[in-house]
Amino acid sequence: MTKVPREVDPAVDDLVRRAQASDLAAFNTLVIRHQDAVYSLALRMLGTREAAEDAAQEAFIRAYRRLETYRGGSFRSWLFSIVANLARDELRRRARRPQVSLDAARDDPDRADLDPPDTEPLPEARVEQGELRATLEAALGQLPDDWREIVVLSDVHGLAYDEIAHVTGLPLGTVKSRLSRARGRLRDALRASRELPGAAGRQEDRR
Repeated sequence: MTKVPREVDPAVDDLVRRAQASDLAAFNTLVIRHQDAVYSLALRMLGTREAAEDAAQEAFIRAYRRLETYRGGSFRSWLFSIVANLARDELRRRARRPQVSLDAARDDPDRADLDPPDTEPLPEARVEQGELRATLEAALGQLPDDWREIVVLSDVHGLAYDEIAHVTGLPLGTVKSRLSRARGRLRDALRASRELPGAAGRQEDRR
C-alpha cells in the first residue's frame, strides 16, 4: 500500500479534528484554504469553468459527508482524490461527445482562468509568453486524460510521486512512467510548433 507523506501543517490538522467534531466553521475554513487548488485541478482536468465549479462544489460536499473516513496524512491529497474521482467520472460521461480544446477555449472569456496571473513583462515578452502558454495548453489538452491528470498534479500543484499515486490509485512506477511520457509528449509538441521553434529547448533547460 502506498505510503502518503503527512502534511506538515498543525493548523490544518487542528481544523480537520474540529470539523470531524461537527464544527462547521472549522470546515468552512478548510474550504477557504483549499478551494482554489481544488477548483484549479478540476478546471485543468475538465477544461470548462462550469464543469470545474460543479466538481469542486460536489467535492467539498462529499468531503464533509466523509470526514470520519479521513485518517490523517495529507488532507490536500485526500481532497484531490475526491475531486479527481469526480472529474474522471465526468470525463467518462463525455467520452462519446466532442470536446472543445484548451487552445480554442482561450478565446472564451469564461475560461480566462486557464492562464497564470499576468506579471506585466515587456510587450515583446508578453507576446512570447502568451504564445508559449497557448502552445502548452493546446498540448496539455491533447494528452490522454490519465496523463494530463498526473502532469497537472505534479507540475501545477507540486505533489510528490507518492501523493500522486495516492490521488490516482496507481502504482508508483506507473505514475513515474506516465509523467515521463507526458512530459516527453509536451516537449515534442513544443518542438513541432512552427510559431515557437525555440520553445522546446527552453522547456528542456528548465527541467
